[in-house]
Amino acid sequence: MKAAYQTKYGSPDVLAIRDVPRPQIAPDEVLVQVHASTVNTADWRIRASAFPTFSWLPARIIFGLFRPKTHTGGMEFSGRIVAKGAEVKDLKGGDGVLGW
Repeated sequence: MKAAYQTKYGSPDVLAIRDVPRPQIAPDEVLVQVHASTVNTADWRIRASAFPTFSWLPARIIFGLFRPKTHTGGMEFSGRIVAKGAEVKDLKGGDGVLGW
């Protein structure tokens, strides 16, 4: 699968589209093929390490002191379920979903 991938903080130029392994889902999770997503204020602030002065150090400790702890970002999405865990009863493959 493809993902916008980031290994350092900076401008949008630090993002690259990469092939990444398909996530393994837990019994109570679903895997969604994302059809649409957004970039919100939190996404760009984390990518750029553009935190307010008073919270810069705590934010860097949380998100990664020298480089991002998580290499893929994003929060909001919509798409279709492509796999589901054994404990998921109220959704099925192909269902349209959105989330945060």
